[in-house]
Amino acid sequence: MKSSTIDPQEVAYYERLAEQWWDRQGKFWPLHRLNELRVDYLKRAICDHFGRNPDDAMPLAGIAIVDIGCGGGILSESMAALGARVLGIDVVEKNISVARQHSLNKDLALEYRHLTVEDLADSGERFDVVLNMEVVEHVQDLALFMAACNRLVADRGMMFVATINRNPVAWLIAIFGAEYVLGWLPRGTHSYRKLVRPGELKRLLELGTMRVIDSAGVGINPLSKRFSLSGRLTVNYMLAAVRAETDQAGKA
Repeated sequence: MKSSTIDPQEVAYYERLAEQWWDRQGKFWPLHRLNELRVDYLKRAICDHFGRNPDDAMPLAGIAIVDIGCGGGILSESMAALGARVLGIDVVEKNISVARQHSLNKDLALEYRHLTVEDLADSGERFDVVLNMEVVEHVQDLALFMAACNRLVADRGMMFVATINRNPVAWLIAIFGAEYVLGWLPRGTHSYRKLVRPGELKRLLELGTMRVIDSAGVGINPLSKRFSLSGRLTVNYMLAAVRAETDQAGKA
């Protein structure tokens, strides 16, 4: 495996936590709560772009999706349950083992592979939808990582990127508050210097002929612990992008 975008410390961190991915009351409970929100956002955005009905039983039937940094498969399984053909990839081998085990005996078009995004891009495989969710803040070389992600997007395809903004408010809420005060995430989950501003991501997407067509902030109620969409990108946010030369033709 190539290691150009892999941060060994990040890999070791998630190796230690791998067995806890599907414990909804454990350390990954925020991802399970967040997943409920983002799956609906993704479903509606994908259906709008590809002319599908989001209320169909299997609205994403036949759509090829890659879930980069899939972890234990929380998002991958949810997208496959909507009918998509999903490939989940991760550089943490234990994550792939956990994801495969959890998907056993489920009638889903779902595959997991232990490899880097660069290796997948070099293979020539392309996807209708690239999910790049909560990954960019954990990689070693962001520009190289995003270039490989851009290459995975097929003609008329799209990419979604979700991460944490880099500013004092985001540090206060997402790192100091969530990790050190409330204990919602293990300490050390995020490094402030690796957080990414929306404008930085937009420029990296544009270098790969991708155009941002939508953005949404994500907030959480500290009492109910429920996530919701907002128009503010100050802390957590998501971007949706399509090929710049096909962003209009994609809806034709």
